[in-house]
Amino acid sequence: MRFVSERCCTYQGTKDLSDDETPEDLPLEVLPLDAWHREQGARMVPFAGYEMPIQYEGIVTEHEWTRSSASLFDVSHMGQLALKSPEDDPGLAARELEKLLPGAITSLKPGRMRYSLLLTEAGGIIDDLMVTNTGPHISLVVNGACKWDDIAHLREHLPDEVTLTHYDDFALLALQGPEAGEVLEKLVPGTGALTFMTAGLFEWSVNDKTAHLWVSRAGYTGEDGFEISVHESHAANLASALVADERVKPAGLGARDSLRLEAGLPLYGHDLSQDTDPVSADLTFALSKKRRETGDYHGFPAIAARLAESESGTLEKRRVGLKLEGRLPAREGAVVFAGDTKVGTVTSGGFSPTLGAPIAMAYIDFAHAAEGTRLECEVRGKRLPATVSPMPFVPHRYFRGN
Repeated sequence: MRFVSERCCTYQGTKDLSDDETPEDLPLEVLPLDAWHREQGARMVPFAGYEMPIQYEGIVTEHEWTRSSASLFDVSHMGQLALKSPEDDPGLAARELEKLLPGAITSLKPGRMRYSLLLTEAGGIIDDLMVTNTGPHISLVVNGACKWDDIAHLREHLPDEVTLTHYDDFALLALQGPEAGEVLEKLVPGTGALTFMTAGLFEWSVNDKTAHLWVSRAGYTGEDGFEISVHESHAANLASALVADERVKPAGLGARDSLRLEAGLPLYGHDLSQDTDPVSADLTFALSKKRRETGDYHGFPAIAARLAESESGTLEKRRVGLKLEGRLPAREGAVVFAGDTKVGTVTSGGFSPTLGAPIAMAYIDFAHAAEGTRLECEVRGKRLPATVSPMPFVPHRYFRGN
């Protein structure tokens, strides 16, 4: 396939690795808003190959502000990709991508989004991602730590006629919280008409210049909100304009993680990996019914086997939610027991500011994964009572229309 490799200032740009380089070999990269974050008082930490803000005022403060008002997160480390079909076959990119993903892509209407998964032949999860039909092309937003592997996988499996572009000169901002809709509508009229999992192109004028914004009504916090793709030359102005509204404050990775945990959303590299599959990860909603029947996607035989095991009760493990008693959280790696038998491992865990109690996600032996099952988590040499609980822990508040 063709891979666009030149940076430019409109809608193309990329950074490619040489054959003997890996992301681990490279120094930490700097976000387009690095200076802006530091001016706002952010504490910066390494994450996914970048220096990123983990907090400003404090994780719990930022978490609670997101739940009550609106917070601005910088997620520019994510990979923003586009697949474009040749002029003589406008549906090629969608058809070929659908061979790699278990979701319906060819039926995705312009302006619509879908959560999906890149899978290995063995059914393992290479990455979870968002797919959008923008009209001119198919857009992908992939995890920052996985983007180079994703690009390599796409280049290997898509035909030469499909052009892959990496928008590495674009920032990605996430405005999240119950006030996000009114805030963004005031600044960028028309965005308030978007509903959950829809997207569109908008214009925003700043300093007598027009910025093109690709805005999607989605996010990773469980709250209503938007993700805004903007060229790096306009990113600081847009961020400043958003936080100029008294309803908006900047927030960092810490609050983003505690919010996504309360929302029951898995994090790649922790709750998802190539050693996990969509069925065991409780992501079967991403396997469209039609695709389960046709089976014409990468890794289908393995996924079909996991689905059959789930139906027969012979599945090995399943990702579940756990609510713990007391206030001590169980972190990633904590062992889960049923009596004296080890039955699972925590993959994400922390203290929920909203619930005032510790919560976790864990992979549990299928026989012990039913809601209400009483288990124990080993934390600091102590066994803490835990109960298998439904997710999300805190109800989602996505905007689906009036």
